[in-house]
Amino acid sequence: MSENNYPGRVTVKRMDNVGIVFDDLDAAVAFFVELGLELEGRTTVEAEWAERIVGLTDMKVDIAMFRTPDGHSKLELMSYHSPKPIPSDPEAPMNTLGLRRLLFAVDDIDTAVSRLTEKHGAELMGEVVQIPGVCRMGYLRGPEGVIIALAEETDNG
Repeated sequence: MSENNYPGRVTVKRMDNVGIVFDDLDAAVAFFVELGLELEGRTTVEAEWAERIVGLTDMKVDIAMFRTPDGHSKLELMSYHSPKPIPSDPEAPMNTLGLRRLLFAVDDIDTAVSRLTEKHGAELMGEVVQIPGVCRMGYLRGPEGVIIALAEETDNG
């Protein structure tokens, strides 16, 4: 569809990051470092301006910011001290409403799956499968139930 089909619409310039809340930020950081993301830094935010943005009072949150090796995407991991985080169902299946997974392109899916399952307790949800002519793909359940899809580009079908 052309832009003319939506006159006066807001235009997105880019997507800067995706944010995920964890209880154990250190475990989540270790998982994403193992996956190959680059940790840009960690900080704690406890400020009135931040409370106004997110609509929480008495907020204190630890943040770890990552970037992908190509520099095009970022991932913000958060852990709230206050207010206390609201638990979700870490075993929710793929057809649960809401954000369900993040997909990362990897150079060796078998090694990535092995390292994440052995070193960080990730669980392969199904199988690593060849999508004919496209890639090999598999889904992992990582820290606190977050679902990570991994895809390795292939030449074969």
